[in-house]
Amino acid sequence: MPKKTTPLVDETGEVRELTATDLRQFKPAAQVLDPQLYGELLKMNARARRGPQKAAVKQATTIRLSPEVMAAFKATGAGWQTRIDNALRDWLITHSPS
Repeated sequence: MPKKTTPLVDETGEVRELTATDLRQFKPAAQVLDPQLYGELLKMNARARRGPQKAAVKQATTIRLSPEVMAAFKATGAGWQTRIDNALRDWLITHSPS
């Protein structure tokens, strides 16, 4: 006789917390969805991905800055790292890094 499983939804429509047993019973979407629907989902996901870079890609780095510089740039809100990059670009116009 198969084990009795606890319903995922109660009488009010609330979904209970999933257990490890519930997760082990899940199957991959490709096995349970209509192939046409699954194909459409894959296409939608592919369109949502970022395309190739149009300009030169920035490089990730670690840099040590004084607390005052960090505070000043972070205080300007989101995009503060780009503003540091722009400030360094401006500095390179009139200075040599040597």
